[in-house]
Amino acid sequence: MTVITRRLLAAATTLALASAVTACSRVPGVYVYEKDGLAAAESKATDPATYVNDNWAQKIVPTVHDNAKDVTEVAAAIRADPAKAGQELGKQAGTGSPYAFMVKGAGTVTEVDTSVPTGPVTVEVPQAGGSPLKVTIATGPVIAGTAIRDAVGIAFGDFVNQIDYAEVANQINDKVKTEVVAQVDRDALKGKKLEFHGAFSSLAPGTIFLVPTELAVQ
Repeated sequence: MTVITRRLLAAATTLALASAVTACSRVPGVYVYEKDGLAAAESKATDPATYVNDNWAQKIVPTVHDNAKDVTEVAAAIRADPAKAGQELGKQAGTGSPYAFMVKGAGTVTEVDTSVPTGPVTVEVPQAGGSPLKVTIATGPVIAGTAIRDAVGIAFGDFVNQIDYAEVANQINDKVKTEVVAQVDRDALKGKKLEFHGAFSSLAPGTIFLVPTELAVQ
């Protein structure tokens, strides 16, 4: 084999390896966010657990607290015009995703259901000119969904792929269990007045299933 032939073979091998590496970074079903031509994996994107630990008390909880609208106001807006309410009062993770709303309120706990994994606590919130608004608060042990992540505007582009982006929501929901729900005696809530801040996704019309960022027994 001549020197020229060996050099051409080496160049071809290098090109093939580079193509293989590039292809592996685009595994079907795993979306990689790219910015300015570089994959986010090459940037200093924070892993989900670290992100939530660093931002829970400093950013996430204060964002909900400071920007939450009265839950009766949001519920009325959704009843009147869901699309308009979403655009004006909610946020989406992406086009076609449900709107997520940051809300606050206070009412009387009428039911605590520990037989269901999500641990729904029903709160009746007084509203003008009608019967109380029923708000269901998730207390776990199973707390799912992306309501808080989406409502506070955490962006997909801050993470490597949609798997990490989904994990951010999981880490937030874990914080809800350990930092919010664990601070109240759920079994003693019935009949008491409960103040709440949190977020919900508009998945089912007329239903508010809240993931709380703050709970306070009054």
